[in-house]
Amino acid sequence: MLPAPTTLRAQAQRSTSEYRALDAAHHIHPFSDMGSLNKAGSRVIVKARGVYLWDSEGNQIIDGMAGLWCVNVGYGRKELADAAYKQLQELPYYNTFFKTTHPPVVELSALLAELSPEPLNHFFYCNSGSEGNDTVLRIVHRYWRTQGKPSKKVVISRKNGYHGSTIAGGTLGGMGYMHEQMPSKVENIVHIDQPYFFGEAEGNMTPEEFGLARAQQLEAKILEVGAENVAAVIGEPFQGAGGVIFPPSTYWPEIQRICRKYDILLCADEVIGGFGRTGEWFAHQHFGFEPDLMTLAKGLTSGYVPMGAVGVHDRIAKALIENGDFNHGLTYSGHPVAAAVAVANLKLLRDERIVERVKTDTGPYFQRRLRETFNDHPIVGEITGTGLVAGIQLAQEPKARKRFANGGDAGTICRDFCFNGNLIMRATGDRMVLSPPLVVTHEEIDEILSKAKTALDQTAHYLRGE
Repeated sequence: MLPAPTTLRAQAQRSTSEYRALDAAHHIHPFSDMGSLNKAGSRVIVKARGVYLWDSEGNQIIDGMAGLWCVNVGYGRKELADAAYKQLQELPYYNTFFKTTHPPVVELSALLAELSPEPLNHFFYCNSGSEGNDTVLRIVHRYWRTQGKPSKKVVISRKNGYHGSTIAGGTLGGMGYMHEQMPSKVENIVHIDQPYFFGEAEGNMTPEEFGLARAQQLEAKILEVGAENVAAVIGEPFQGAGGVIFPPSTYWPEIQRICRKYDILLCADEVIGGFGRTGEWFAHQHFGFEPDLMTLAKGLTSGYVPMGAVGVHDRIAKALIENGDFNHGLTYSGHPVAAAVAVANLKLLRDERIVERVKTDTGPYFQRRLRETFNDHPIVGEITGTGLVAGIQLAQEPKARKRFANGGDAGTICRDFCFNGNLIMRATGDRMVLSPPLVVTHEEIDEILSKAKTALDQTAHYLRGE
């Protein structure tokens, strides 16, 4: 148990009850049932260091989710605070419109080009993954117009994929519960099924057969829409918010083959997978495919300040550069403070060899210990993941791949047991998700998994009425 930071009580100027009352009175939370939340009261987080959080009552919580998949270098890195402070003093803001630039965004672009696989050498900046995927749509449509193929407008995405919460990002994503509350969807976006073997494979199909079958849905959809009308395919290398669903090994090579066959752009949403999560700098490298565009955010700054970006293949960038104005931009595109923090963050990941450590040390340890802990658990159907990301499938009959009828309830019950046990582990339907900071140690991994096992044991007893 770490000692609580000495500034904890000083920072908490109000009592917990006062914070909760003000929060309920004025703050609408994302993705929340506000009526239920306000009755229970929010947990007030006031401090963080390393992989730990502290709440306003002094409880120490281990963060198995790196915030929202983003705090890759851990909390409390002075290097990032210093970078922000220095930049705020020198140039707190200026835009990159009107034929101007500034040193932080230039340095960031050069560093990203160094870290990204060839030929992703150009970058457009925004504030979040949602805005990044909006930008992907804009780039895709502009590119095909410059190629004299304006009919190529349709973008194919996947059910249960997540690409953000703007109208465009929400339409790209295949989350049904989001679509129900969003009647004003973006045109020319269609969906195919997800590569979710545990939940959707039929009969005696092997994972490899299932992966090919799901990838070949793409070709069927292209032929249905008409290849001359399809502009791009977008997908997360692994589905994050969908439950850390890892596609079978046959999936992405077939998706890429089909895209190349029909001259369709392949876009990787790397918002969660980027910057070391899988032990590679970008998750698509783990899965062995080569995108034309990639969306970045979260780990770009380790969540210290908001920033997103789109990595652009050289041939697409050339088309944008040589064909007049690209009429898209945001007030804070390439914000100098965000860019300075991103540079400092990426240098930490590179110079401290954090990504390499995930691949060769902490990632393999986490995956081995995860399976040792849960392989024979009575309500665990499968464990997916690599590096420092994992999905744990809750199941009524694991060996029969039979899910709980009340799967979402089961996940919520388990999540609440985790939270009450001072562990942050996310529930996505009936899948429990872990994605700790990339600086997590073996001892901290053991603590996360010990607390996770306690929570799953409690969930199993609860669901069986014990």
